[in-house]
Amino acid sequence: MAERDLRADCARCSGLCCVAPAFAKSSDFAINKPAGTPCRNLGDDFRCTIHDRLDSSGFHGCVVFDCFGAGQRLTQETFGGADWRQPGLAGPMFMTLPIMRQLHELMWYVTEALKLDEAEPVHPELRDALAETDHLAAGSPAELRTLDLDAHRHRVNPLLQRASELARASIPKKKDHRGANLIGKRLRGARLRGASFRGALLIGADLRDADLRRADFTGADVRGADLRGADLTGVLFFTESQRKAAVVSGG
Repeated sequence: MAERDLRADCARCSGLCCVAPAFAKSSDFAINKPAGTPCRNLGDDFRCTIHDRLDSSGFHGCVVFDCFGAGQRLTQETFGGADWRQPGLAGPMFMTLPIMRQLHELMWYVTEALKLDEAEPVHPELRDALAETDHLAAGSPAELRTLDLDAHRHRVNPLLQRASELARASIPKKKDHRGANLIGKRLRGARLRGASFRGALLIGADLRDADLRRADFTGADVRGADLRGADLTGVLFFTESQRKAAVVSGG
């Protein structure tokens, strides 16, 4: 299969992430916004009118959000270039956005796993999983809405875990923090090379100057985690959203 761009391209989307989800006024969103209602900052051209000052305007949640290219695929492929303002399309488009996003996120993880030389033994299965996930994402709106996403994820996740294990196999005495509650934990300078943080809560954790080489961050919540000075060389499954949610630079 041809390599698919799994990065958001807002110029090819109809502003779906600015309309479909609900926003609750908080530290991440400056306003309350009901689901299916356009954000007040969305322009007629489907572009954010405050994109260059989202953080300073109280919309950090928008800064860290990533659709992994799901928005433009729905707009351009699933709905043939149409947008939610056309009669009868708003509901179907909004309902399928979270499904498409999860499929594209899964494709991103599989694509990252295929970049790991150590995971070569499972590359054939990963390529099959990538092709199957892309095929599911190419379904009609009705097919996407009835897709058993959990079942598909349960088939793919063991491959991702195996790829992670192979990539970290040569590292001795690895820490296993899968699903751990490490909120606010003081881990400055900790030796965490090859550690697993899959699904861990690292909100506000102090990881300054920690050795995080080849650590697995699949699904970890790193909001406000302080990673300044940490060695992130070869870190596994660390998304751009996670990078933006954490503190990785500054004084």
